[in-house]
Amino acid sequence: MSDFKKLSSEYISRHKYFSARRDSYETADGKTVDPYFVVELPTSAAAVAITEDGQMILVKQYRYAVDEELLEIPGGFIDPGELPMQAIERELLEETGYSFSSVHYLANTTANPGLLNNYTHLFLALGGKKIADQSLDHNEEIEVILKPVEEVRIMLDQNEIKQSMHALCLFYAFRFIDVNEILF
Repeated sequence: MSDFKKLSSEYISRHKYFSARRDSYETADGKTVDPYFVVELPTSAAAVAITEDGQMILVKQYRYAVDEELLEIPGGFIDPGELPMQAIERELLEETGYSFSSVHYLANTTANPGLLNNYTHLFLALGGKKIADQSLDHNEEIEVILKPVEEVRIMLDQNEIKQSMHALCLFYAFRFIDVNEILF
């Protein structure tokens, strides 16, 4: 792994979806770093989702931390014991009401490893068909927006997708679409 050595670790906050701790560690050359703050979050999954008639599914929701309504792609935290593929299929159905004929794994990435300890699994879901109503968590208010794929590509190029992990997933998805010559 590494030659870094944890010297201490103390939780400042513990919550199911957000824990924070204050650590200290020693670097390979013997330098002590104290304090070093780490935010623990569950592993998550997100997907670029495209319907069977070639519409991309975006979700619009208010994000309190930035005090803005953002356009994003569907996704969420992976439940304990759940595989990333199971989680994204569940999240897609819960947030959008759509089921997909194929789901492709794109990447595993971390948003901010200088502070956050979690990873996000990124997917491309194709052939979406509306089979249910949304089944949202009590704190979710999500509006489903359908847009042509090429319009979303332009939105991405114009920085209209602000959520960085979702923008990254869109970049990977567009590369997959282009390499595999998928037409909509």
